[in-house]
Amino acid sequence: MKLKIGLIQAKCERNRDANLSKTIANIRDAASKGANIVCLQELFASLYFCDVEDYANFDLAEPIPSHTTDKLCSVAKELGIVIVASLFEKRAEGLYHNTAAVIDADGSLLGIYRKMHIPDDPGYYEKFYFTPGDLGYKTFKTAFGTIGVLICWDQWYPEASRITALSGAEVIFYPTAIGWALNQSEETNVEQFNAWQTIQRSHAVANGVHTVSVNRTGIEGEMQFWGGSFVCNPFGSVLHQSPHLEEENAVVEIETAKTDYYRKHWPFLRDRRIDSYGDIKKRFIDNR
Repeated sequence: MKLKIGLIQAKCERNRDANLSKTIANIRDAASKGANIVCLQELFASLYFCDVEDYANFDLAEPIPSHTTDKLCSVAKELGIVIVASLFEKRAEGLYHNTAAVIDADGSLLGIYRKMHIPDDPGYYEKFYFTPGDLGYKTFKTAFGTIGVLICWDQWYPEASRITALSGAEVIFYPTAIGWALNQSEETNVEQFNAWQTIQRSHAVANGVHTVSVNRTGIEGEMQFWGGSFVCNPFGSVLHQSPHLEEENAVVEIETAKTDYYRKHWPFLRDRRIDSYGDIKKRFIDNR
């Protein structure tokens, strides 16, 4: 199947209503270019608040369904498209998740994925806000095929992409918020971006699926979000890469039948030794 994938790479501001209105306008633009599935960046409705530990930021969270998902469901139904939307979920009093909602082309909320791997680094204090996901790795049968969704820090873990692919994902989406500290050297910036893109391209190769990563851009606090949203095919070839410092609504055509082609010619799944992987569930193997 040929699909057109929309990537919404944008700058955010403090006003949540303005972010939502801008996002909906960007979704409409991508749909006008033929997009079937539109993926938004991580936590698109607000500034990236995890750069500080501030209890006031919990007020940004919302239940799912919510006003935001209702708006996006209406837009998805009107345009006949699938939307992947990353949200700050308030599950209960004192219980919060970093969550992606998947909305089908008929406007229905197909389900959610809760981010499993939660970072805690300077500028990314996500453990202060988010409880690790407890839904496991999921796929969603949309009007345009079966997709998997992982979120940002999940993209560094081959186990997450492997299980998602084994669950039938034809495309893996990664809503993302990652950037460069403003005081870093250009050499460090290049090295970090290359590592980030390389690991995701490797997931595409190992699993024989298209991979889509949608990152935000713009300066927020002490961080320059590095944009660079991209799509790669099942052999890791980059089909499109957005600029680093500019907003972009990109639409990229992919062909999911490529999975069968690459998996037949490079049969990594066939040759997996599942009988030998028991140690992968250990934290560390100490052979001293």
